Parts: sequence; C-alpha cells; structure tokens
Amino acid sequence: MKVVLFGASGMVGQGVLRACLLDPAVTRVLVVVRNPLGVSHPKLQEVIHQDFTDLSAISEQLAGHDACFYCLGISSAGRSEAEYTRITYDYALAAARAVSVSNPGLTFTYVSGEGTDSSEQGRTMWGRVKGRTENALLAMPMDAYMFRPAYIRPHHGAVSRTPSYRVLYALTSWLYPLLHRLAPRHTTTTEHIGRAMLAVTRPGAVEQRILYSPDINRLGGGSGTAEKAG
Repeated sequence: MKVVLFGASGMVGQGVLRACLLDPAVTRVLVVVRNPLGVSHPKLQEVIHQDFTDLSAISEQLAGHDACFYCLGISSAGRSEAEYTRITYDYALAAARAVSVSNPGLTFTYVSGEGTDSSEQGRTMWGRVKGRTENALLAMPMDAYMFRPAYIRPHHGAVSRTPSYRVLYALTSWLYPLLHRLAPRHTTTTEHIGRAMLAVTRPGAVEQRILYSPDINRLGGGSGTAEKAG
C-alpha cells in the first residue's frame, strides 16, 4: 500500500507516520510538507510544497497512492474564523480533490475532533468549521473517514507544535492511566490513531464514517493503555 500523509510534522501526524513506517503492508509514504522533516527511512519520500490551497504543481507526485491520511491542523485560539477556515477547510478540500482525482478508489482519512458540529450551526467556531469540512469531504466521491478523538496522549516522542498543548501534555501525561479509567470513551493515543488509520483502509474493517475514541482504540489494537509512551 502507498500512502500520502499531510501534517506529518504535527503530533498526530508523527504518530501516523511512525505507524506507516512500521507496517509491512505499507511500501511507500509520501509526506507533503513545507519544510524537511529531518527523518530518513527507505519507505519515506518528501515533497516540499508551500501553497496548500493549490497542489497542481505536485499532481504527478500525488498519483499512484491507495490512501491519504490528512492530519494537518491548527488551534483556533487567537484566529479569526476566516483564517481558521482557510487552513482547516480550504487546505483539506484542496488535498482531497488533488488526491481523489489522481487516485480512484483512494481512502481518505481526516483528523477532526470530538465536539465537531455536523450541523455547522453551533456557537463554537472551530466546531462549525470542522463540521463543514467533514460534510464536504463525506460528500465527495471517495471512501472517506472522519476521526474525532478527544484527549490524545502522545507516544514515542510525538510532540505538539502548539506551545500551550505541549505544556498541557507535559503536565497531564502522567495522569493518563487515571484519565482513561475515568473517561475511557474520551481518551486515545497517537499510536492508536496511526494504527486505526491503517485499519480503515482494509475492506470491511468498519462501517461508520465518523469514528470516536472508542472506535479508534478498537481499530488501533487496544484500549488506549496497552503501550507505554516512548
């Protein structure tokens, strides 16, 4: 299987990239990034691209893939709805159009979040924009899945690019076993997200198109506490 990955430098993307590189069924991982990752692996290929609203210049590199894992995202804190929409909605739809045109039958998996508003009418700005993005992706002629994790524990050195999130994870990581026991339906890990993304590419693995933390943990191979952070 050949995979395209957007957002490989982010916390979730790091976990997904690791899962892809470890999976023997994955033969190639093409990451679309603005800056080199600094990672070397026989399966890994990088394409450097700056304008994520227009991917036509790299259309040839995007061809010939079986799945696209879209993990690119930002915090809505301090951003206008227009700015957040451009990065959240416009980037994701541009990526989906580019990969679906050149790869019939491709599986597209989008990382959203618990609290996403499918009605697009809620009071929370990020929830509305994420809901609009999900709805547009699900309406496209491709096999699409929306991942809505809540609290995500980073594993194996995965680090958030958002400073406030890094502080939060540093302060709460040791509490994860307790958090998982108290709220098992709202906790998962970067490792389980990566494994679950690979799982949904298998025919018949899952029927629903919107998956929450319990679905992610089930597909990812455990309850969310089996692995220790590396």
